[in-house]
Amino acid sequence: MASSNYTTRNARMEDLPILLDFEQRLIKAERPFDITIREDPVSYYDIKAMIDNDNACVLVIEHEGDIVASGYAITKRARHYLDHEEYAYLGFMYTLPDFRGKGLNARIIESLKEWADSKGLSEMRLTVYEDNIPAVKAYEKVGFKKHISEMRLE
Repeated sequence: MASSNYTTRNARMEDLPILLDFEQRLIKAERPFDITIREDPVSYYDIKAMIDNDNACVLVIEHEGDIVASGYAITKRARHYLDHEEYAYLGFMYTLPDFRGKGLNARIIESLKEWADSKGLSEMRLTVYEDNIPAVKAYEKVGFKKHISEMRLE
C-alpha cells in the first residue's frame, strides 16, 4: 500500500532499534495517564517475538525511507462466554509527532483489519486511556466504539 510517499509494510528485524525507540516514546506519552507504570526501564511489548510470530502482524509506515508510524495486531483468545473464540488485539499504535494528522493511524488500522480478516478474526479490540482524548478520537474516527471501562482501587 503506497501513496503520497508513504509505504505500509511488515516490520523486519532490522527495524527493531527504531521500533524499540517508538516503544519508549509511547510509554513516555502514556505515563501521564497511568500512575501505575513502573519507573524506567520498562517495556510494553516483545516486538522481536511479534515480528516472527505467525499469530501477530507488526506494521510500519515509511516516508522517504524513514519509519514514521507503527502498530500491531495479535491473535488473542476471547473469554469463554463471548460470541467469538478469538479476536485481533491492536497495540503499539505510534506516529512520530511531525506526521500526526495525516491519516497514518487509519492506514495502519486498515492494514491490520485486512490481516485480521485473513486470519478469520472478525472482532478487533484495543485499549486506550480514557483521558487520552486525541487517541480516543482517532480510534472513534476509524469506527471503534467505547465498550467497557476498567476501574481500579488503590
